[in-house]
Amino acid sequence: MWRLKVADGGNDPYIDSTNNFVGRQIWEFDPDYGTPDERAEVEAARENFWKNRFQVKLSSDLLWRMQFARENPCVTNLPQIKVQDLEEVTEEVVTTTLRRGLNFYSTIQAHDGHWPGDCGGPMFLLPGLVITLYVTGALHVVLSIEQQREMCRYLCNHQNEDGGWGLHIEGPSTMFGTVLNYVTLRLLGEADFGAEGAMEKGQKWILDHGGATAITSWGKMWLSVLGAYEWFGTNPLPPEMWLCPYILPVHPGRMWCHCRMVYLPMSYLYGKRFVGPITSTIISLRKELYIVPYHEVDWNQARNQCAKEDLYYPHPLVQDILWASLHKVLEPILGHWPGNNLREKALCTVMQHVHYEDENTRYICLGPVNKVLNMLCCWIEDPNSEAFKLHIPRIFDYLWIAEDGMKMQGYSGSQLWDTSFAVQAFISTNLGEEYGLTLRKAHEFIKNSQVLEDCPGDLKFWYRHISKGAWPFSTADQGWPISDCTAEGLKAVLLLSKLPVETVGEPLDMKHLSDAVNVVLSLQNADGGFATYELTRSYRWVELINPAETFGDIVIDYPYVECTSAAIQALTSFKKLYPEHRRHEIENCISKAAKFIEEIQAPDGSWYGCWGVCFTYGGWFGITGLIAAGNTYSNCPCIRKACDYLLSKELASGGWGESYLSCQNKVYTNLPGDKPHIVNTAWAMLALIEAGQAGRDPNPLHRAARLLINSQMKNGDFPQEEIMGVFNKNCMISYSAYRNIFPIWALGEHRSRVLHSS
Repeated sequence: MWRLKVADGGNDPYIDSTNNFVGRQIWEFDPDYGTPDERAEVEAARENFWKNRFQVKLSSDLLWRMQFARENPCVTNLPQIKVQDLEEVTEEVVTTTLRRGLNFYSTIQAHDGHWPGDCGGPMFLLPGLVITLYVTGALHVVLSIEQQREMCRYLCNHQNEDGGWGLHIEGPSTMFGTVLNYVTLRLLGEADFGAEGAMEKGQKWILDHGGATAITSWGKMWLSVLGAYEWFGTNPLPPEMWLCPYILPVHPGRMWCHCRMVYLPMSYLYGKRFVGPITSTIISLRKELYIVPYHEVDWNQARNQCAKEDLYYPHPLVQDILWASLHKVLEPILGHWPGNNLREKALCTVMQHVHYEDENTRYICLGPVNKVLNMLCCWIEDPNSEAFKLHIPRIFDYLWIAEDGMKMQGYSGSQLWDTSFAVQAFISTNLGEEYGLTLRKAHEFIKNSQVLEDCPGDLKFWYRHISKGAWPFSTADQGWPISDCTAEGLKAVLLLSKLPVETVGEPLDMKHLSDAVNVVLSLQNADGGFATYELTRSYRWVELINPAETFGDIVIDYPYVECTSAAIQALTSFKKLYPEHRRHEIENCISKAAKFIEEIQAPDGSWYGCWGVCFTYGGWFGITGLIAAGNTYSNCPCIRKACDYLLSKELASGGWGESYLSCQNKVYTNLPGDKPHIVNTAWAMLALIEAGQAGRDPNPLHRAARLLINSQMKNGDFPQEEIMGVFNKNCMISYSAYRNIFPIWALGEHRSRVLHSS
């Protein structure tokens, strides 16, 4: 039986930590763990997911919740409450619902203070790991039979009815998803895990849609590494880009860090034209994936082919001309003397940057894609290297298991992000002092997760921003600084500093607070907006060279309403407690940021949310940011328009329910059947409450509160509904903690600011 272990590095000599592994969450299989009843409960959850897999695509993340509920049983006699349509939502009802939710959520807090959870959803991550382990000969050494079985379970559970796999678990089938997941099952040995039926359907989908030559550029790269595609059929990824002067707008150092850190190792693989061992399985895949014999494939034509199902960002003509020129003119020069000397220099430079990234993230890396690519590059450079050995144990930081199987997460977790929001939710209820132990542990976790040092060396040379004082998305060991994570972490510790020390522990000291403020201030762009990890370093037109057909807006780090709003809120909170600290800088920053939020609002009053679904998420941040900057409903037309927009999207049921299609199509789209969603409903409530809706017409808030109250489950948990996270416009990611955090937060604000005010 599987068991989640937290803040545990084991005794592995190839792993280290800056803070005793605080926030680390890894799964371990223990054949002796669990009673027969507990094992039966897990099997029932798996069977239930399998039966309903086409209707409910996202797991309820039950395995760890079951484990933690057993280890920390919630003792409460509070009754479950249902409110009838015409019945009044009273303070007593809301308070009881909140205590039930807070009691349950406290029981599933980890001992280090964070809340674990599923951060999966993308369907192209696990294949990269399996392909890397396969070509390095480490697949069956690194992954146990139990892990391989759960990976196969996951892939079979998320195969669509038509036989294909999507870009993400809720998406329609794509060539990228289908080919890579089909290949992954083949490499894992699908016959050993009962996946035979999946293979026939998957292969049929691939061949019916034109074969693997129509896979996206990232897919072409992975298949080339595997030996099931030819490098000649890929567009160039010249490592020499890293030798160009930084003044060029297209220099990799100017790109968004996720784009930069993915194409860095990809350029090494391309420059090396690395191909793994051609085994019997690879020879068989060459026959299975194409509609013509492998030796007859026109690789030159295949280079720019992409299935219509995958094409979210079609290549503009200028890009096709660029790739053709590089392929036909530059590559032949760099493949022969003396040009090959330049290639060797470029490859050495690339590996310098790969090693720097690895070492400064304790081999976790920025994200799952560059994690496995970097690991592969280290092996190619030296199969016996210490670097490759140091990569191995950090694979498990990305693997998560639920009733749908084992997946590779879209990050090494969302530990700091979720915990910062959870603290704000608890405190919003005005019941925080009843949950002092929970808040104390969360407080310690947030303090222990702050990044305490900048990366070593010349940050300009390594294209890195300062990080001392920042908070990351996941853990301090991963360590990449993010604007909104720093802001939310700062907001949380400032709120906690207002509570009694004997309840929540010692506040964060002024030195670390000022370091966090310094990071936030350093991340404001000239236009007033805040991007994610770094300043925006280049121009929007550079997006013309986005080679990833599947994703939008990946080349530069754009400013976002979410990041900008979070920065305003954090700085405003800090200014109230420390009014003289860098006062003029902070006031100027807030003023410019608010102006940016006003300028990017759409004419209909909405803001497009880039990291959550979608207009409800963007609206919450847009409104709260403007209000934190000192605006009000009465003096700010942007806030009035935004409130009108949100109210116009309220469903007859009294809630809000937004589909992920809003993100990809950039048009507000309800969930099928106008179904409400508790997280969208909570976001809309939080925005409207902040804008003073209670004083104008509290009825929409009462209707929404009624929906949240009635959705609460018997044990105080809230149900998992459709996926609510997104990145790069087109790919969804799960935040399983949102189903608890945001209903609690919204009902907390409803209790404190709507019911009390009335």
